[in-house]
Amino acid sequence: MIIDDQHYDLIIVGTGAGGGTLAQKLAPTGKKILILERGDFLPKEKENWSADEVFSKERYHQRENWFDNASEPFRPQINYWVGGNTKVYGAALLRMREQDFEAVKHQEGVSTEWHLKYQDFEPYYTEAEKLYNVHGKQGEDPTEPSRTEEYPHPPVSHEPQMQQICDAISKQGLHPFHLPLGINMNEEESNESDCFRCKTCDGFPCKVDAKADAEVKGVMPALKYPNVTLKTQAKVVCLHTSPSGREVKSVEAQINGQSYLFFGDIVVLACGAVNSAALLLRSPNEKHPNGLANSSDQVGRNFMKYQITAIIQLAAKTNTVVFPKTICVHDFYWGDADFPYPMGHIQNIGSIHPEMITAEAPPLLAVLARLVPESGLRQLAGRAIGWWLQTEDLPDPNNRVRVVGNKLHLDYTHNNIEAHDRLIYHWTEVLKQLDTGKNSLFSQSIFSRSDTPIKVLANQCGTCRFGEDPQTSVLDLNCRTHDVDNLYVVDGSFFPSSAGVSPALTIMANALRVGEHLIERLNGV
Repeated sequence: MIIDDQHYDLIIVGTGAGGGTLAQKLAPTGKKILILERGDFLPKEKENWSADEVFSKERYHQRENWFDNASEPFRPQINYWVGGNTKVYGAALLRMREQDFEAVKHQEGVSTEWHLKYQDFEPYYTEAEKLYNVHGKQGEDPTEPSRTEEYPHPPVSHEPQMQQICDAISKQGLHPFHLPLGINMNEEESNESDCFRCKTCDGFPCKVDAKADAEVKGVMPALKYPNVTLKTQAKVVCLHTSPSGREVKSVEAQINGQSYLFFGDIVVLACGAVNSAALLLRSPNEKHPNGLANSSDQVGRNFMKYQITAIIQLAAKTNTVVFPKTICVHDFYWGDADFPYPMGHIQNIGSIHPEMITAEAPPLLAVLARLVPESGLRQLAGRAIGWWLQTEDLPDPNNRVRVVGNKLHLDYTHNNIEAHDRLIYHWTEVLKQLDTGKNSLFSQSIFSRSDTPIKVLANQCGTCRFGEDPQTSVLDLNCRTHDVDNLYVVDGSFFPSSAGVSPALTIMANALRVGEHLIERLNGV
């Protein structure tokens, strides 16, 4: 065991949406900060923009096995890089709706109420949107929550073909709006724009750092301060407490095959909802026999990751779309007259690569071959336009992270399925209307339903929910563990419920909120 001879004011474990944002927030304090990242910097290489490497070969996903409900192994789509999963995210950064923070009745149950409300997060949403260069337009979204400021940047424009589709959807009485995107783009001054609207954005690493991810906007700005140290390829394996069990005294990590101990006054976990819970469960001791901070038996429980379906249509002519996604639709977010329960969120996917179909949606292959057997997959992909449908899954204590020996188990059963089925039905009916008439935008529609496999973890949350009652939550409202005074969690673990929009912006906003609390604590306020 190698003992690091430094003592840190704060140790952050993980550099994704939570950890990277927190590091940027705390760096100017002058406090001595250590960041431990399991991975390394994602290399800038030609393979960044290869659909075959990214999707078929899963070049940037980790090669490790987790285990499902049936104890069968699977390879998770998880990214251990500086910047975490944001290195390959689509940069869709939406605020939760005001009602999402309340107890919401669903057809299959109730979405848990948050003990903090939208107005508690609103200033931090504004701060996060500025930090991550979010482009959007106020007043278009019928479910839009109140805002104190307009988006920091104008919306990313639709490609001409997508504008046609957007106009046609509007004629059906719906309200498509510009998807809020965290992109380093300036469409008015191209010489000031890092983004050049390529076909390899969502799901790909950005070779030119035009995507506002947690490395580019969080970690790298933090490292400009001399008080911040980053150690990469540092896998944290255990947290060690004082004899009382009331505080973490040291963090144990493996670096290049060696075990290291790092000492700090405050420790913050930001490993992702699965791995933060797993680390706590892997750190039991006499005072915490069921895992660290787990007196409530809630660590690892209530794992959520959404119900997601992709729909692909064949355009009447070759798809000229270059930039991946700019359209969002929330007309069914809260349901409709026949189904007064939330259904969810819709956005377009945009450019479809053949490798995306073969790797991510193999059931579509048989459908495509049956519809147009004489055409090659590449020609078909060139006429394809995709849609992404996402429905909230409900917190379930049986959907959980478990650690058995050295194996990480992720027990997960889909729920809230009827709401997602109805969202698919409504959207396919909308799209069918685009197939009619002499000016039809599409030659054929392909509707293929497949549940998101357990390995897809882009929107993971829950597992260490925050709340006021230590019997039913792991964290207090400042995201400090109830059981351990100097231990915090700032990734998606803290979510009591998942809402219908992706969690990234809320994780970022919460990290900024917790950052203010930690600044006060570090300064003895």
